Amino acid sequence: MIRREDRAKQFAPFDALTGLRKALREKEIEHERTERVEVSEDRAERVERALKKAERGVIARVTYYDSGYYVAVEGEITEHDRVFRYVKIGDGKIFYDDIYDVRIISG
Repeated sequence: MIRREDRAKQFAPFDALTGLRKALREKEIEHERTERVEVSEDRAERVERALKKAERGVIARVTYYDSGYYVAVEGEITEHDRVFRYVKIGDGKIFYDDIYDVRIISG
């Protein structure tokens, strides 16, 4: 007679396709990548106006392009350098040229 512990092992999950699933997920992520879109003059002006209001301590939501993806972050602006043209939200540095949209939440 088989011990209960040994019998349970035969029903333990076994995934022979682990490598395949990982490869498929990597391909899926690759296909989610997108090209950078051309920013219209109207949008560029809106972003420029919002950046003028984006001082340190202001809460903002910034959508920007990063390595093939559009990313949105929301938080307090911890640094805004107009000379080197970037803002920092938390630890992330976002350069003006990568910004697609800026919304001032409070401040």
